[in-house]
Amino acid sequence: MRFEGTGSYIADKDLMVAVNAAIALERPLLVKGEPGTGKTELAIQVAEALGLDLIQWHVKSTTRAQQGLYEYDAVSRLRDSQLGDDRFNDINNYIRRGKLWEAFAAEKKTVLLIDEIDKADIEFPNDLLQELDKMEFHVYETGETVKARQRPIVIITSNNEKELPDAFLRRCFFHYIRFPQPDTLARIVEVHYPGIKQRLVSEALKQFYEIREVPGLKKKPSTSEALDWIRLLVADDVAPEDLRGDAKNALPKLHGALLKNEQDVHLFERLAFMARRQG
Repeated sequence: MRFEGTGSYIADKDLMVAVNAAIALERPLLVKGEPGTGKTELAIQVAEALGLDLIQWHVKSTTRAQQGLYEYDAVSRLRDSQLGDDRFNDINNYIRRGKLWEAFAAEKKTVLLIDEIDKADIEFPNDLLQELDKMEFHVYETGETVKARQRPIVIITSNNEKELPDAFLRRCFFHYIRFPQPDTLARIVEVHYPGIKQRLVSEALKQFYEIREVPGLKKKPSTSEALDWIRLLVADDVAPEDLRGDAKNALPKLHGALLKNEQDVHLFERLAFMARRQG
C-alpha cells in the first residue's frame, strides 16, 4: 500500500515519502504548512489513490477530544425516563459515535483526517494520545472497550497556530509542506485548468511571487488564492501584457482574490503612491 500521488494532486517526492513512511510505521502523519498548500486535500487524495473510505473530523475551537470518541446524551435519557419511553432501558440509544469510533469500527482500513488540530484547546492533542497510540478506548457507560478492526491511516493537519505538545509530536511522523516553487505551481495550475494559456500563467505567476515577496505583507497569498486569481484572469480575458510586471508599482488586477485584509491593500496603495512620486 503505497501513495504515489494522483492525476489531480501534485505531490513532490518528499511528501510521498512522508505518507508512505507513516503508513509503514502505522503512526499518524502530522502535516504542517501555510494555509492553502493542500494539507486537507492530501488526505482526500490519499484515500482516493489507495481506494479507501475517508472519515473527516474537522476540529473547531470548541471541539473536545471526547467528541471524537463518543458522546453520551444523559439529558435525553433523563427526559425519556420521565416520559416512560422504552428507549430508556437501552443505554446504547443515547451514545453517539464519534469519528474515531467510526474509523475503529470500519471493517475495511480507512483514512482518518483530523483537520486543523491546532484550532482546539492546547490539551486536545494530549487527550488523544492513548487512543491514537493503542487504537482503542473504553466506553465507561457500557463498560465495553472499542478496538480498531483495521488500523486507519491517520492524517493530522495543523496551521501552526499553536505549539503542539512534545508527547504528541513523538507519536507522529512529521512533514512540512513547503510553498511550491514556480514550476511546481505552474503544474498545479495546469492540472486545475488544462490547456490554459501559458503566457498568461507565466506572467501571472511572476507577479504572484513578486506579491508574496513584498516586505510588510501581513498575509501572503496561498496556492488556492493563486488558482482563484488565475481563474478570474482567464474569465475576464486579461491579456498577459496587461498584467503589471512589478507588484510594487500598483495594486494587481482583481486584487481581491489575493489580498485578504485592508492592511495589505493599504500597503500596496502606499507603494503605488511612492512609486508615482519617484517616477
